[in-house]
Amino acid sequence: FATGANKNAALVAVSTGLLGRMSQRQMEGVLSHEVAHIANGDMVTMTLVQGVVNAFVMFFARVIAFAVSQNVKEESRRTVNFMVTMVLEIAFSLLGAMVVAYFSRWREFRADAGGAKLAGSASMIDALKALKRSIETIDVEAHASVATLKISGQSGGLMALLATHPPLEERIAKLENMR
Repeated sequence: FATGANKNAALVAVSTGLLGRMSQRQMEGVLSHEVAHIANGDMVTMTLVQGVVNAFVMFFARVIAFAVSQNVKEESRRTVNFMVTMVLEIAFSLLGAMVVAYFSRWREFRADAGGAKLAGSASMIDALKALKRSIETIDVEAHASVATLKISGQSGGLMALLATHPPLEERIAKLENMR
């Protein structure tokens, strides 16, 4: 993964498991993908997107709660305002998480394209296929503690809207179509 406050203070971390499982060519694909995240400024952008979404969540929840609380008895207003604010913040946060996840999936495709430019599309495709094979070998039900590390994305339903990474099959297909 890539991390850092800006392009000049970023780093890429690689697990020893990844180093042991992937070939030189595949590692070049993974590293070029992460370097593309840095070049695109994705870490800062995602932080800003999340902050803006949170600000909208809090603002709209409070405005609506205030309007609702004005329509009840004065002695109940504080309680109603608090309850409506909490319910709306939860609901709006879920909707906001979908927006942030959508943007995150979009930036993954962009980093894949950047990685393909840096290391070659064959290296990127090979790396994603290797990642797919290694993810498929993990039994999440038997090892629930590693479930959060699976970045394969969800194929349908609400979880697909909250997935931060698109399914690996889609990423591979998109790169193959770029050739």
